[in-house]
Amino acid sequence: MTELLTLDLAGFTPTVTADVQDAAIRTIEGGGVVVLPRAGFALRDAELRFLSPTWSDGHAKNVSLDGGRLKGARGSEQDLAELAAMVERFAAAAAGLVAALFPRYAPHEKRARTSFRPQPAVGRDVSWRKDDSRLYVDAFPSRPTGGARILRVFSNVNPSEARVWRVGESFEAMARRFLPRIKAPLPGSAALLAALRVTKTPRSEYDHLMLGLHDGTKADVAYQRDCAQQTVAFAPGTTWLCFSDQVLHAAMSGQYMLEQTIHLPPSALYAPERAPLAILERLTGHALVPA
Repeated sequence: MTELLTLDLAGFTPTVTADVQDAAIRTIEGGGVVVLPRAGFALRDAELRFLSPTWSDGHAKNVSLDGGRLKGARGSEQDLAELAAMVERFAAAAAGLVAALFPRYAPHEKRARTSFRPQPAVGRDVSWRKDDSRLYVDAFPSRPTGGARILRVFSNVNPSEARVWRVGESFEAMARRFLPRIKAPLPGSAALLAALRVTKTPRSEYDHLMLGLHDGTKADVAYQRDCAQQTVAFAPGTTWLCFSDQVLHAAMSGQYMLEQTIHLPPSALYAPERAPLAILERLTGHALVPA
């Protein structure tokens, strides 16, 4: 079962003792969730107007800031500039929080997309693959990681409603169940997908297996219903962190959340032997990414 570690730390630049830091490291690298009920991201008075789904452009489920470019939003030029500034401010705060909790990560952080989620967590008419109310681990068809970790910082900025997740069993328990169902990739398919620009880089065997685990868990209705799991509510003003490529998670309800994705190479970890890459290599008995 996924471990939940609640820490009584205030703000995004907390003073962290060695014991608390060790506990946070053990939890997050062991496939758990670090929960900070007093580390809420405070919106400024002028930013409260962004707590409305009307800022979404109606095409993307999230507003995102990627490479300095705001996507998925609509509004006047001035409004969009201020919305981008709010999201950028959260990105900087999230990076500072990660550095405070996990100082080894700081020099290796590769900031990816920062998102603001003004739409309700559920209710969109989507395929089962895109249904985030089903338990899954993160893996992206067009963005292979090659074993790099996907660290995410979430903050519930809703003033009155919790963000509710389900979290499931351990990554290794899930992988042991679903790995035998994953078919081997077709010879040459990784190079072809990259040449056609379906993927940004060639898909490693690790990425192939991670996509298989993502799809396998989402497609298995009996697993969604019967696997070991628990429900957790992240109250207004709560921030939480996890490696979303390792934690089986599902969004059940909530609205208005900020999220920062950070990529980390396995070498940046305190215990790389606990990462999904190492677990899958042990289970398969061979290397899954090019040397």
